[in-house]
Amino acid sequence: MSLDVRTVTASAYPDWLRAVQNGFLTAGSPTEDDVADRLADTDLSRLQGAFEAGRCVATFRSFAQELTVVGGATVPADAISSVTVAPTHRRRGLLRRMMATDLAAARERGEVVATLIAAEYPIYGRFGFGPAAGATEWEVSVHRAGLDSHRSGQPKDGGRVEMVDGADIREYGPELHARLAALRPGTVSRGERWWKLHTGAVPSPAHHKWTEPFYVIRRDADGEVDGLAVYGTDDKWGDGNQPLNTATVRDLIAVTPAAERALWHFLCSIDWVSTVRSGNRAPDDLLPLLLPDPRAARTVTHSDWLWLRLLDVERALEARSYESEASLVLDVRDGGGMAEGRFLLDVSPDGARCTPTTRSADLALGAGELASLYLGDESARRLVDLGRAEELRAGAAGTADAVFRTGRRPWCPDVF
Repeated sequence: MSLDVRTVTASAYPDWLRAVQNGFLTAGSPTEDDVADRLADTDLSRLQGAFEAGRCVATFRSFAQELTVVGGATVPADAISSVTVAPTHRRRGLLRRMMATDLAAARERGEVVATLIAAEYPIYGRFGFGPAAGATEWEVSVHRAGLDSHRSGQPKDGGRVEMVDGADIREYGPELHARLAALRPGTVSRGERWWKLHTGAVPSPAHHKWTEPFYVIRRDADGEVDGLAVYGTDDKWGDGNQPLNTATVRDLIAVTPAAERALWHFLCSIDWVSTVRSGNRAPDDLLPLLLPDPRAARTVTHSDWLWLRLLDVERALEARSYESEASLVLDVRDGGGMAEGRFLLDVSPDGARCTPTTRSADLALGAGELASLYLGDESARRLVDLGRAEELRAGAAGTADAVFRTGRRPWCPDVF
């Protein structure tokens, strides 16, 4: 039977959504309310599906997003999500067709990069994506942490941690997130619906069981809110009625080091909690070193997280900031064509200029490798040593690292 890859209509959306659930192994039929709620927040023009005999067998979605780059500026991004291919229809080029259509449309709209969270590592490199920001999760043994068990749970700097509710998080969260984004490259935008969905103001998808979490905010000595934490707990007890609860962080935003310290120390002070799971954090998060005994924070997972694909090299490289002054000619190789070319990048703390050039290249690399360098997380020297970049001028890798690397690693707090 022929396969029809097309934009999804409202009438086909329930079948498309069912295919998404099947692809992510959450089998079942979405409810009418779930379909209506999600459809109201969906741009159908950016949904694609592959259909055979009227049944959806592959799915693809994109939506508008803003990505924070080094220096705090944002660039328009094509956020890609809900990518599935039924196990009965793999190796037929369906993803390649949908990806090519979407990226061409994104470039036409003027979006500078494409973003995604890769469920599997090997898939997206062939489309010009590269891992650009990692994520780490820690598990803290509260009893080993070395914190004073007799303290009040309140910071000693004049600030205060307060228990609040979801409405307060919806009030304070967007501004805090905007402040975080200005500080941390890799952060992606959160719309009003995000805050409603993650505080229970709108129904969660049927296949996600919603449980109300606990919410706290942190105020500094002047009463200004400079952090928040959202966490859930289990109900685990050991022998002899010994409480062994785990507090799992769903979201923690701190825009000052004092707020970060106060929130982690608060979480480690909760009665009946013996373990704190950090959730997705930056690989260089302060958490372990905020504890008297950093070994109490055990790394649970560490992996790639946010993947990028540059759609417009010149605009992308000019959007971010640079701490050094240098000139570098990059020969970018891109099978998809969008980032292909040789570019002269002149940078200084005052700004950057990126233009096509015919000058001899200093460094040759693929589009995915350039994406990995873009937010400052990867090393050009390491890419050369791996054979994934070619140093055409002696010292070019060192120059590239001086240009691209950052003092703090990029981080994307969200999954999408």
